[in-house]
Amino acid sequence: MTKANDMGAGPLPFPEDGEPTVYATAMAPHRSLSARGFLIVMAAIAAVSFLSGFYFLSLGAWPIFGFFGLDVALLYFAFRANFKAAAAREFIRITPSLVQVRQVSARGEAREARMNPFFTRIKRRDMEEIGTLDLALVSRDRQVAVGIHLGPWQKAELADELGAALGTVKKGVTRTHF
Repeated sequence: MTKANDMGAGPLPFPEDGEPTVYATAMAPHRSLSARGFLIVMAAIAAVSFLSGFYFLSLGAWPIFGFFGLDVALLYFAFRANFKAAAAREFIRITPSLVQVRQVSARGEAREARMNPFFTRIKRRDMEEIGTLDLALVSRDRQVAVGIHLGPWQKAELADELGAALGTVKKGVTRTHF
């Protein structure tokens, strides 16, 4: 049932403690535009803006030329911010004695939650037409939102996988499960 390196988020950051891993996943925000695609899009936008701005410049409306350049600059910075946000990561690991959730923001700030799998349950909010809107792991008075970068159907899949892993732990894990 182990699922490692889901969605290209890299290796799991948990130290090896000798305990069998029942479930593990790493998640990252999806970005459909690659770095090469970004360069192509920006070059096309810059070319169209320059040509349009040059047309207005030739008509004597020189201030409009600057606004076309400003549009390109604003789009560039918006795309860069989007790419920087893609550095966020989320890691989940379930062992027979521990549920670990590590969330790393785009700035590199990490938060980690540790819960007892026997007291941990899944809390989810579903809408039939859309899928799972919210997903959290709850243990006593602590609640940790998980799958924050996922779409509704991916959250539903993650909830099912987490439920199965917690069920395996609660039934009793033996070495034959691995």
